[in-house]
Amino acid sequence: MTIDTKMMIDQEYVRSFSSGKGEPTWLTELRVQALAKMDELSMPKPDKTRITNWNFTDFSEHQAKGLTFQSLADLPEAAKAAVNIDEENQNLYIQHNQAPAYLSLSDELKEQGVIFTDIFTAAKEHSDLVQKYFMKDAVKVDEHKLTAYHAALMNGGVFLYVPKNVEIKEPIQAVYILDNKEAATFNHVLVVADDNSAVTFVENYISTEEEVNGIVNIVAEVIAKNNAKVAFGAVDTIAKGSTIYVNRRGITGRDAQLDWALGMMNDGNTISENITNLIGEGSNSNAKTVVVGRGKQTQNFTTSIVHFGKNTEGFILKHGVMKDQASSIFNGIGKIEKGASGANAEQESRVLMLSDKARGDANPILLIDEDDVMAGHAASVGRVDPLQLYYLMSRGITQNEAERLVIHGFLAPVVEQLPIEAVKRQLVDVIERKVR
Repeated sequence: MTIDTKMMIDQEYVRSFSSGKGEPTWLTELRVQALAKMDELSMPKPDKTRITNWNFTDFSEHQAKGLTFQSLADLPEAAKAAVNIDEENQNLYIQHNQAPAYLSLSDELKEQGVIFTDIFTAAKEHSDLVQKYFMKDAVKVDEHKLTAYHAALMNGGVFLYVPKNVEIKEPIQAVYILDNKEAATFNHVLVVADDNSAVTFVENYISTEEEVNGIVNIVAEVIAKNNAKVAFGAVDTIAKGSTIYVNRRGITGRDAQLDWALGMMNDGNTISENITNLIGEGSNSNAKTVVVGRGKQTQNFTTSIVHFGKNTEGFILKHGVMKDQASSIFNGIGKIEKGASGANAEQESRVLMLSDKARGDANPILLIDEDDVMAGHAASVGRVDPLQLYYLMSRGITQNEAERLVIHGFLAPVVEQLPIEAVKRQLVDVIERKVR
């Protein structure tokens, strides 16, 4: 099979790419099989968003070269804002385009058996462990055309494994710097927290170019096993001109906790899925997303928490700001399966529009197949409250400054959840630039 792109993507190319990365046989065959399924699979169908004419597959470069950074002081200025450049021994991975560029993991964590490395090194050196979880339960290869495309052409990403009974107190961070205008990014992130472990993982996608002509296809799988606690934070700032597909998905074991804090600050057209399957009894998830759209962007964000286990709890909070001619769809789905008695599904989605041509749509959805449960939702779409502006302006604040304060206050419930101060400051700065 050959995929119609500016490059010749066929079975021979996939095998050659996999061989060049020194991948184990199982991963090579998974890639080839994924490519073969492309014809029979359909595109995803995000609710109320037509993506027929979006470019998810056509690109001209698959392996963009990257630099190796000997010191954090050598990072581009945009990346420095996301890390603590004065701390060389932090737990940090940096990827420049599609190449590993920097890695630091403390000796203490290494001695405890923590694995944190790029996805290709992990596949070679920890093959059995990666194979056990890679696109098996969280995200399936054959869900639709974009997941198969991702599996076939994965060209970057990280692997993090936290062994049983290990609690990591300091955050672990991955930063992906994108500065090639034509390259396609197929990043795969796999986080596994074993029984009774705890970790905070934060990732940043940073485009240093203002406008590009590329595609970005991101899959993140998070496995929180029995009584594990995972906090997953992200700030995505991918450039205008990109077509972006993001699939971040989690699975919880018994009494596990998986929390998300996502800052979606992309300037390209975006489809985002954030789905958590609460499998284990007593597990819970808190999913928070903040979005700012501008220009003529079209974006679709689906956040779903599905309750399978008894006494599970899921909370969804999404706040978005749209300006210029940007439009967004917020779908929040709380689903309680039959047998998930004692479950609690709550959600809130709110969109603030800053111009007459901006558009927002918040759709709260509850799907309940069990009687003994609790569920609730709230949604609103509107403009800046004139009473808030009047109050602030009556204190001598200009209208522009008053609007800025209202917007920051509106987005604060998610921004404040990011666990790394440098990342939090970066998100605040990005919001400031986008709504100014």
